[in-house]
Amino acid sequence: MLEIIVLPLLTMVTCKETRAAIIALHKNGFTGKDIVATTIAPKSTIYRFIKNFKERGSILVKKASGRPRKSSKCQDRLLKRIQLRDRSATSAELAQEWQQAGVSASARTVRRRLLEDGLVSRRAAKKPLLSKKNIRDRLIFCRKYSEWTAEDWGKVIFSDEASFRLFGASGKRLVLPTVKHPDTIHVWGCFSSKGVGSLTILPKNTAMNKEWYQNTLQQHLLPTTQQQFGEEQCIFQHDGAPCHKAKVITKWLGDQNVEILGPWPGNSPDLNPIENLWSILKRRVDKQKPTNSDKLQEVIMKEWVAISQDLAQKLIESMPSRIAEVLKKKGQHCKY
Repeated sequence: MLEIIVLPLLTMVTCKETRAAIIALHKNGFTGKDIVATTIAPKSTIYRFIKNFKERGSILVKKASGRPRKSSKCQDRLLKRIQLRDRSATSAELAQEWQQAGVSASARTVRRRLLEDGLVSRRAAKKPLLSKKNIRDRLIFCRKYSEWTAEDWGKVIFSDEASFRLFGASGKRLVLPTVKHPDTIHVWGCFSSKGVGSLTILPKNTAMNKEWYQNTLQQHLLPTTQQQFGEEQCIFQHDGAPCHKAKVITKWLGDQNVEILGPWPGNSPDLNPIENLWSILKRRVDKQKPTNSDKLQEVIMKEWVAISQDLAQKLIESMPSRIAEVLKKKGQHCKY
């Protein structure tokens, strides 16, 4: 029984998290002998940590050195409530939601805080593998825009398609196992530092082709640019999907005097802040637990318009950091 409960926790443990993991096991009713059997740390270390915890009621070292703790006890309790509301959330997603409460912390910090309470978050899914061409294109793109400030990125409208699935819109879980093929809703949306733009739902049995895309840009991109920027010049971002790169689309955008950001490098979701926006939106939709396709569409639209301008701006302002990190990592994925 011990192995079944303990092993998933130990996969998350690093040297700095050992103390938190030992106390988490202790608080869950395991004896010192049980914890020693896991080989998580030497026997003397384990019993010293447990003794100190019993005496002080805390796992923190009495006279801690280094940087001050980033979060207060109240903020730590808030993080715990956020995680308990949605146990499928990754540490990166929890960090984003925690930031909205005023805590600037990394996904690693989130994992440490949760371990202190005996909780474990999911790690984010692996990012797509990068080919040599992907890496070269990413470096070219990041060098091209390495001097851009947050103000420069504030003139960009980011766009993308996304899919929402009924009974677990984020794709992390299937609530009703009897539904073998849950409905999937495909959407196109855009946003900038000025807030979310238009969001449109792709009708059923409609292909994502150049005809559909041009109609979407005509009916949704142009009104968004006019509403958010007026006569001010802005720049449009879209990735290299086949329907985006069609010659008829390139010509149409040129005829509309729409300036394009890029060329956008392939396999680079970490460079597009709208991916973070989709993640946040999907979690909010999941919490509403829509029971049919119509309700799912209704919730998607409702939660989209509820996204604050402040959140949109923060995501856009992360672009200089994304660019710098990719350059520092020589084209590899950044943390976003």
